[in-house]
Amino acid sequence: MRTPKVSIIINCLNGEKYLRQALDSVFNQTYTDWEIVFWDNGSTDLSGEIAKSYGDRVRYFYSEKTVPLGNARNLCMAQAKGEYIAFLDCDDIWLPDKLGKQIPLFEKDNEVALVFTDAIYFNDKGDICRLYKKYKPPRGKIFKELLRKYYLCMPSIVIRRSAIEGVPWFDERLKFIEDGLFFLRLAYKYKLDYCDEPLVKYRIHPDSGTINEWGSLADEKDLGLKVLISEFPEIEKEYEKEMIIYKSKANSQRAVNEWIKGNSASARKVLKSSCLKNSLFYVLYFVTFLPNSTFKTLIFLNFKIKGWFNWYKFESSE
Repeated sequence: MRTPKVSIIINCLNGEKYLRQALDSVFNQTYTDWEIVFWDNGSTDLSGEIAKSYGDRVRYFYSEKTVPLGNARNLCMAQAKGEYIAFLDCDDIWLPDKLGKQIPLFEKDNEVALVFTDAIYFNDKGDICRLYKKYKPPRGKIFKELLRKYYLCMPSIVIRRSAIEGVPWFDERLKFIEDGLFFLRLAYKYKLDYCDEPLVKYRIHPDSGTINEWGSLADEKDLGLKVLISEFPEIEKEYEKEMIIYKSKANSQRAVNEWIKGNSASARKVLKSSCLKNSLFYVLYFVTFLPNSTFKTLIFLNFKIKGWFNWYKFESSE
């Protein structure tokens, strides 16, 4: 059989509710030279039956044991045959021209290892916001910018397979930023390019793990930075200012966690220890005087007004 140009990685654990929408969005692509590598991470619902019903273009793998997402993604990627690898979670949606707009950017510049796009964030009630409506991300060697302000949307990303040879993939110790660490590694070594169109729809869940386990983000960011420094020791001096911003954001997340747990005074103490006093610092300091029950309200209000409160995806770069 001819090797497909693009391998589309779909990891699934009990995703039957939205899975057909995700798969249909691949089959509706104007670019047709692709395969789906589907990793069923021990689903007990109808996900497997749905995936297999789409025929031979879906290469289906079933795991008897449910493993962490980073591990599952690595297992799935190891099965990929394509020259390029794309990612789609089973609750997100691609727009029809996504691959057709991205693949030519790789062919135009052999130094490009990753191409991402704009994205629409949505929920079951409708569209919420466009990720890059106001802020237009840079292209090229953008490790500095990503370390300062990580802004890549996972289902929008396509990577060049040859660029990941010898590069660690998803860190299986991490639960929330395993993708960010992987793509930062690529950004340090290669160029990244960008399609200035919203070509994916990223679904927001009010009970997502990122929101319900906010406290883990700070610890994971600390570990991620240690990993980067161990692999690229020169970044400590080369990106000293960005390191300060990165650590201050992790500190902000740590303070938020204290506030969520009802430790407002402790949250303010953590904030005061930060070496960066910017507008985010003062907003967070004010927030710690509010009831911690307002946390989720503030998070989702941010998607409407593009404010300061979603520190994970839209972090302030001040």
